[in-house]
Amino acid sequence: MRALVGVWRALRMLAHIGHGVYIVQVRWRGFDTPTRQRHVGWWSAKLLRVLGVRLESPGPQTPAPRLITANHISWLDIAAMHAVMPEARFVSKADIANWPLVGSLATAVGTLYIERASKRDALRVVHKTAEALAAGETVAVFPEGTTGAGYPLLPLHGNLLQAAISTHTPLQPVVLRWHQPGKPYSEAAQYIGQMSLMESLWRILTARDLAVEIRSLPAMPTEGLDRRHLAEALAERIASALPRP
Repeated sequence: MRALVGVWRALRMLAHIGHGVYIVQVRWRGFDTPTRQRHVGWWSAKLLRVLGVRLESPGPQTPAPRLITANHISWLDIAAMHAVMPEARFVSKADIANWPLVGSLATAVGTLYIERASKRDALRVVHKTAEALAAGETVAVFPEGTTGAGYPLLPLHGNLLQAAISTHTPLQPVVLRWHQPGKPYSEAAQYIGQMSLMESLWRILTARDLAVEIRSLPAMPTEGLDRRHLAEALAERIASALPRP
């Protein structure tokens, strides 16, 4: 029975992704920024519904510019966050640009790609992020640098936080928690270890009552701080907001 549910959701997902590709290939250039953001929010929220994911989003949002910093569990984290904060430009690993269909959508919404193994490229992305923040934009990063199980929080890397320090931009800590009834941290949403993207997708497609909580925490000032201490304070803030399993 769950296999049939998964197949039905997969067909709807493919149709929805195809609709998104049509929008960015045919109509995107004619949209102004607010219209683009409305489409990003609508498309992302509908993707969650198509996949059977319930969205929970408590907490106020800090006005732009801001650097959103969130813990990272799933490849679906970006869509979940875009459903709540469609104005955000994400910093993501470079190979996403080459993913079938999804890559063109990520590029269209202004994703900043980074080669994580390259220190030189990390410096380039810090500069690009700083430019976006200085221009009044909102940028989102996952300082863990990879996906985790949801709990406990992985060590945070402070490199990209330098962009906020350099531009005196506040951090907006965001806590992501994928869960199911009786499971404060859902294994179905995890994309870790040697798991393939298709295996992770199938687990989400066949999951029962999967939900994602996106909780925004109070903004953190950055002026006068160094990135190492800022990363430590940010880690403490996010970790303390994650309930124990």
